[in-house]
Amino acid sequence: MFFFMNSNKMFFSFILFFSTLISISSNSWFGCWIGLEINLLSFIPLISNSNNLLSSEASLKYFLTQSIASINFLFCILLKLLLMKNFEMNYFMAIMINSSLLMKMGSCPFHFWFPNIVEGLSWLNNFILMSWQKITPIILLSYYFNKNYLLIIIMLNAIIGAIGGFNQTSLRKLMAFSSINNLGWMLSAMMISENLFLFYFLFYSFMISIMCFIFQMMNLYFINQLFFINLNYMIKLLLIINFLSLGGLPPFIGFFPKWIIMNFMVNNNLMFLIFVLIMTSLIMLFFYIRIIYSAFMFNYLKLKWIKIYIKNKLFIFINFFSMISIFGLIFSTFFFM
Repeated sequence: MFFFMNSNKMFFSFILFFSTLISISSNSWFGCWIGLEINLLSFIPLISNSNNLLSSEASLKYFLTQSIASINFLFCILLKLLLMKNFEMNYFMAIMINSSLLMKMGSCPFHFWFPNIVEGLSWLNNFILMSWQKITPIILLSYYFNKNYLLIIIMLNAIIGAIGGFNQTSLRKLMAFSSINNLGWMLSAMMISENLFLFYFLFYSFMISIMCFIFQMMNLYFINQLFFINLNYMIKLLLIINFLSLGGLPPFIGFFPKWIIMNFMVNNNLMFLIFVLIMTSLIMLFFYIRIIYSAFMFNYLKLKWIKIYIKNKLFIFINFFSMISIFGLIFSTFFFM
């Protein structure tokens, strides 16, 4: 059933949208916490499905982990109000608040819940979890962060996101580790400026939305489905384009925001951080290409009778956005010179 046909889903998605606005427009930490709680309680009905055991388990795990992060965040706020009358943040408080927000967004080293929960969700819910749910914690993190701590976290995100995706057979887990790797880029953009973070986030959301839309439409959840199903070669070509764009290969639009972040980091003398991010992006590209090459080149004789019929309108829609992925860098040179 389509997502917005259900009035309950529409209601909770509306609250999900507004809870983020409540949180990021609040002028107190307590108001931010209330926004986060409303966000949590509106996302759980969206992901829980009584007919699917995996999504019920995922919604329970999500609730428990987010509750722990919320309790930690609230504890820090109350401690700050009770003990620190002059509102001076010390090193310990900064680490505590940063850690609870990092756990909220599924960042390393608090990423233990993220791949498990992703495995039980539909592609649309995955898209919301990988994009919209990251906005509030990152913007709250930008209000107060410890730079040295955040540098370590960014490197951990980049490395674990790249290495974790190696032995995965599930496309959802693969996208989860890809999201963890991209979170490293997002945090490094946020460390420089909020505008740069929003710029990167918009491009990332665009690329993720195309991937999730294709997987949802083709009903793909595991890598071996790409080999078995007798896909149209045009669709395989679109998958190649979008995977490479997500990896950040230069001709595609995915390279453009990474290139701008690299320029800003060079200006801020963060050379070692750039090195780690670029190296891990190459690892990401390696396992994207490994999947794509196998799917494109292997030709299974068995299961040839499975045919996929795609509505023309949807196919045109995906074609159009994939063309943006290819020509995006050429267009962007005209706008940003």
